Amino acid sequence: MATTGVFNGTNLLLKIEGATVGHTTSCSLSLSMDTPEATTKDSAGFSEYIAGVKGGEISFEGLVAYDDTSNAIEMADFLLARTQLTCVFGTTESGDAIYTAEGFLTSVEMAGEMEAAVTYSGSITITGAITKSTN
Repeated sequence: MATTGVFNGTNLLLKIEGATVGHTTSCSLSLSMDTPEATTKDSAGFSEYIAGVKGGEISFEGLVAYDDTSNAIEMADFLLARTQLTCVFGTTESGDAIYTAEGFLTSVEMAGEMEAAVTYSGSITITGAITKSTN
């Protein structure tokens, strides 16, 4: 049954190449569309725009655990190899919307402070169509 009402962000997951990205603390999907100007003398002094190119980006942050199936080292390897990735963004709840897209990692960062958990983050730029389906 699809999720109803406001839900806990813990239920929102990112899968890359079929594996859930391990120990994430946040993930986001950002969709965008260019709007080229189409103003003419016939626009009665108002700006007009048309729908243009659509795109998107997925970003994530988490805690490093080298024993995760999908971990920070694997993300760095994907970036260095210029691997095109299949990404799935959504929940695992039946009936909920999920978004699937191909993309390239455009950044991966790992950081560690003294006496704190090691963190990682990354961004994926989507290439091609983004499809919406349900679990």
